[in-house]
Amino acid sequence: MSKVSIIGAGEVGAACASCLARRDFVNEIAIIDIMPGLAEGKALDMRQSAALERFDTIVRGFTGDYSATANSDVVVITAGKTRKPGMERSELVTTNAAIVREVSREVANYSPDAVIIVVSNPLDALCYCALKSSGLPDNKVVGMSGLLDITRYKSFIAEALNVSAKDIQALILGGHGKTMVPMPRYTTIGGIPIRNLLDEEKIQEAIHRTQYGGEEIIDYLGRSGWYAAGTAVCVMVEAVICDQRRVLPACAYLKGEYGYEDIYLGVPIIMGKNGVEKVIELELDPEDKERFDVSQREVRETILKLKIES
Repeated sequence: MSKVSIIGAGEVGAACASCLARRDFVNEIAIIDIMPGLAEGKALDMRQSAALERFDTIVRGFTGDYSATANSDVVVITAGKTRKPGMERSELVTTNAAIVREVSREVANYSPDAVIIVVSNPLDALCYCALKSSGLPDNKVVGMSGLLDITRYKSFIAEALNVSAKDIQALILGGHGKTMVPMPRYTTIGGIPIRNLLDEEKIQEAIHRTQYGGEEIIDYLGRSGWYAAGTAVCVMVEAVICDQRRVLPACAYLKGEYGYEDIYLGVPIIMGKNGVEKVIELELDPEDKERFDVSQREVRETILKLKIES
């Protein structure tokens, strides 16, 4: 019996739960929220779609009852405030860190063997917060950022080339924000290097849109998006539940890899039943390394702020 708990019944949490249910590889989903009736109502709505979507996953909602998360294989943390127009992710650190600390302690108490996937922003710093608060091994606490950033990157490249996004392979390193490091040298379309198909100006346009992908959606909606994020989390959950050992970009704890220690950053990993099975180290040219350094410095500054205020 497999069980996934989702903390936060907002748009991303609900999108993730719906994706998981429709893929039908989880036996039970528990959705927890502090707003009375929100998780219960969304769970009921999802259950009523089961006959049409043809899934057997049981979806239940609960208000503030962390005992309902007991014995989860994976816990997804989406709780916290979302960005509004003009806000940086780092501006959310104080408010959302307090939420993530409480949630991490509760879910680790009820599911000490679970893998925690953090979605709340600022993601890299809040992964660090969840690790220290939960007491879980570092491989069991991972963040969803790279997969979202890469699916955005792929969508912009597919648009520029008028090809299927399915055939694009790509890599992004660093923090979840404007200093993320998309890697054209590791980007291919059907195995063909991107620079053989797309001129440098168009590549840089795709990179810029990726780095500001969240802002572009916020400008339209007045808040962060949820479809791509919810689906990205679903893919990561499936990799754990089904022990797929997928090679995925994720926010992982580094212990010397890439020359960094005691920090969460976006890197390629092997993801399976134990969470982060392995961090994959790649050779970086001097320019990529310099951009990676800039990104990690920004993440460290946010983590330092978190430490000072905790």
